[in-house]
Formats: sequence, C-alpha cells, structure tokens
Amino acid sequence: MILVTGATGRTGRRVVHELTAAGAAVRALTRRPGEARLPGGAVAVPGDLRVPESVEPAFEGVDVAYLFPVPGWPVADLLALARKAGVRRIVLLSSAALPGGPSLIERQHRAHEDAVRASGLPWTFVRPTAFMADDLSWAPAIRAGDTVHNAFPDASLAPVDEHDVAAVVAAASLDDDRAGHTYELSGPEPLTTVERVAILGEVLGRDLGFTELSPQELRTALAADHPPAIADAMVGVLAAATATTAPILPGVHQATGRPPRTYAEWAARHADHFRPDR
Repeated sequence: MILVTGATGRTGRRVVHELTAAGAAVRALTRRPGEARLPGGAVAVPGDLRVPESVEPAFEGVDVAYLFPVPGWPVADLLALARKAGVRRIVLLSSAALPGGPSLIERQHRAHEDAVRASGLPWTFVRPTAFMADDLSWAPAIRAGDTVHNAFPDASLAPVDEHDVAAVVAAASLDDDRAGHTYELSGPEPLTTVERVAILGEVLGRDLGFTELSPQELRTALAADHPPAIADAMVGVLAAATATTAPILPGVHQATGRPPRTYAEWAARHADHFRPDR
C-alpha cells in the first residue's frame, strides 16, 4: 500500500494516476475526500498534515508514504507516527539547489530532509527545480490582454513539468531499490522568462507581450499569495538567476529512463488555461 499526501494537488493527483496505472494499491490523503474525484484503484481518506493525529489512521498498513510538504507541518511528529504504524519507507518531495545560495525555501526543504534522516526510516528524496506550472500564474493576464507582467526578463531557469515530477515520485515509490537515492530534476533546457513567454505565444498562435515589473512590484504581487519571507526568497532566486545559465539536472532520466518533457509540450497541454474563452 502506498500513501500519497497532497493527493488532489496538481502533482499529487498525477502521482495517484501513475501509481494506479501501474497496478499499485493507493491510499490518497486529502482534507476533503468526498470531493477528490480520483482514478479507480485509489481510496481517498481524510487527513491534514498540519494535524498529525488526523493522519495517524492513514498510515496503518502502508508500506511507502509519499510526503508533500505543507507550511507549518510538524514533520518529526508525522514521521514518528509513520514509524509506529510500520511504514517501511518515505518518499519526500524536496527542492533542488536554487541560484544565489541557500534561500529560505531551500533551507526549509533541507530541514525536512534532515528530519526524515533522523527518523531512521529508509528514504528517497525528489528534488525538482522550479515547476513549469508556476507559469500558470500568467494565465489571467494573458487571457485579458496578451501580456505577461513580471520582473527579471533574463532570469534563466530550467523548469520541470509536474508530470515528470510525478513520474519520478511514482518510480521511487514502486521500487524499494530506490531507497537512499536523491533525484534532482529539471526540464531539458535553460529558458529565460521572455523565452518562456515566446514559447507560450508560439503554442497559442498569438503575439504575447512582456511588461517588466520592478523587483519590488513583483514582491508585492507574490506577497498576495505567499508569506513575506517566501516572497523575498522567490525574488532573490530570480535576481540571482539573471546572472547565470540554469543547469540541467539528470533526475528525470535517471528515474524514468527517458528525457524530461519540454516547455513547449507543457504549454500545449495547458494551452486552454491561457485562452480568452476559458
């Protein structure tokens, strides 16, 4: 039995799909199981990672637990409950190193990894770089006026498709020989912000514009959805990425045997999100 946390999120839902397609028994943790709409073969169960006692029943009979970090979760308490229930291995979503040195985001993820190591449970760490899906935040502006508003037009990232992240998580969850492995994931090519906008325009068949924001304007926009410290860290990462070329990381190929999906493939799959008639 494999427990998938964050099972109704963009990545977690895909992890559930990958695992059930492989014939695995899946228990899908969600705060609202009645609304889960998961693939056949997955059983939705209630629980909130920020409330350990709500998750304790979900660990019973589980062999592998995939943990998707959430803000404020008491990771050490959750791991103690997993160990008590007999969970044999943890697959943890973490984060790849980001430009500009260890940011708050990276430090938080490394603290999660340290807690998993300290638990004594065998582990596999999946460390993606930026997600292509982060660019869905541009969709309202593109739908409204064919223009992306962002800072750091030359910031170089190699974002990864969430489907590739899910494929690596599923491969790691299905194979006990992956214990002790760390997979660092990126997409197949470094792309600046304006290059990603151009690719979106090509896929949509529209001439998209780019309006440059100041770093402070971007921080203000990010702070609407993130704690101020995280907004600061995100701006710092993009600032540092302006002076570099993003590295290409091998984890997708190492775990799945195939290359990562391109940004153009991701954009084609999500094109409807950017169309005005959505």
